Amino acid sequence: MNYEYLAEFEKDLKRLLRRFRSLKDDLDVLKKYLAILPSASPPTSFLMNNLGVQCEIVKIKKFTCRALKGKGSQSGIRIIYAFHGEEQKIVFIELYYKGDKSSEDRDRILKYYKVE
Repeated sequence: MNYEYLAEFEKDLKRLLRRFRSLKDDLDVLKKYLAILPSASPPTSFLMNNLGVQCEIVKIKKFTCRALKGKGSQSGIRIIYAFHGEEQKIVFIELYYKGDKSSEDRDRILKYYKVE
């Protein structure tokens, strides 16, 4: 499985790492899970079908962040990624904390994956 990060995702990660120190390690755990089951989205996620894009866009709602002790999978961290099945590639699009932002940036998703 190949992993890529959009430049915006890397900025999101860098910004959130200041508050949630374990986030990078937690993301590595997620990548190990996705390497084992690439075609199945994590059980606490869903496909974003109504975007009209060329690949599967997945939103993970219950992401465990160890820096948020006592929260478990109710951490409020959200991850959006694109799964390209034929290429066996995952592109991480967006990372945000639910307390800072109410929903994903659909414009960012459409900027990279809109069907022309």
